[in-house]
Amino acid sequence: MSVLSLGLLFGGVTLVVMFSGMPISFSLGFVALLFMAVFMPASSLDTVTQNVYEEMASITLLSIPLFILKGAAIGRSDAGRDLYLAMHAWMQRIPGGLGIANVFTCALFAAMAGSSPATCSAIGSAGIPEMRKRGYSPGFAAGIIAAGGTLGILLPPSITMILYAVAAEVSLGRLFLAGIGPGLLLVALFALYAAYRYRKEYAAAHTAFARAGTASAYLDQKQYTLHEKVEMLPRVLPFVILLIGVMVALYGGYATPSETAGLGAVLALLLIAIVYHVWRPNDVRPILGATLKESTMLMFIIGMSLFFSYVMSYLHISQSAAQGIVDLHLSKWFLLAAILFMVIVLGFFLPPVSIILMTAPIILPPLKTAGFDLIWFGVLMTIVMEMGLIHPPVGLNIFVIKNIAPDIPLRDVVWGVMPFVALMFVAIFLICFFPGIATGFPNWVMGSR
Repeated sequence: MSVLSLGLLFGGVTLVVMFSGMPISFSLGFVALLFMAVFMPASSLDTVTQNVYEEMASITLLSIPLFILKGAAIGRSDAGRDLYLAMHAWMQRIPGGLGIANVFTCALFAAMAGSSPATCSAIGSAGIPEMRKRGYSPGFAAGIIAAGGTLGILLPPSITMILYAVAAEVSLGRLFLAGIGPGLLLVALFALYAAYRYRKEYAAAHTAFARAGTASAYLDQKQYTLHEKVEMLPRVLPFVILLIGVMVALYGGYATPSETAGLGAVLALLLIAIVYHVWRPNDVRPILGATLKESTMLMFIIGMSLFFSYVMSYLHISQSAAQGIVDLHLSKWFLLAAILFMVIVLGFFLPPVSIILMTAPIILPPLKTAGFDLIWFGVLMTIVMEMGLIHPPVGLNIFVIKNIAPDIPLRDVVWGVMPFVALMFVAIFLICFFPGIATGFPNWVMGSR
């Protein structure tokens, strides 16, 4: 059988198994095992466990469960709620300050927790009711939280970026730094849209009141005193200091990513014990249970995805596909657009973890041949995968929002996130035209390569 026929068969069987409803990790493992049994030497079956272990035996991957523990400790405490309330109080005088506060709070919490669903859940459970109470439309309130939550896979520490660094064999520290500029760009775009939308809705509410006397919560905003604002800081500052400390340890060269993750996890557990008195076994057990459950699920997906990629490589499917893309002699920007479009489509059905590990052997060699910086591309790919988190039909963050605000119709949630998807496209175009947005900060901190 030719490599082309084998590749088409491999892809077809993968799609059939995935759409059968089998969990992604089992789907990838089953397909890899099936093709290993049929098309590889029989003796290779004896090395399955060894192959999976060797693919996962990376010191970088060790940081994933530790970052998950850090995120679970912060996400399952009241840190998100307190952070949101403090941001709301200090930004109330800015037009649209409540919406902007949600964007900034999502960004800070995402940088501390490193998880998009955790950010949506922690900030949304406090932010959505508060916004609706203040007159914000349900779709707008849901869209801000869903879009803000996506920053969890772009701002460091990002589990998605850890996996990309492993797959692309690039510096994790440089990749983390490259995500900061685009992350701040998205925060700025989201905040500007929140202010614009607020002014539009506020004007409509004011007009309705002037014409018919229809009252709106927009016109009755609570004002915080300076004493109330200062009173909120002691619960928030320790976690902000933790975030800064972890970043300094990582980028200052004082610790490796794994050591930084371990340090952050321990300090997060200490902080919630001191600030929120979460230290009893019954309090800590849900945190450890959630960490174990999420880490096991994620590591199993990683292991099976890497095993899947190993079989593709052994059968020369990935190499032939990559060479086939190169032989098309596409212009470099058309090649980039085609690959990003493919990632967008995959994002409708697959989580970022699987997209990275399944496509990396195929798409990275042609991009490198075309002269693209793989660190820069990693940032673009992450933003595109962010879209998948808030874009139908799957859109994980959409369903997280639906879970914490079940009374908001799914249609309103979907329409609420669409402007933020458009803003992500704007960010992608800006990063393409001005690559320094992504590469400037790592080059300044770590030097040009």
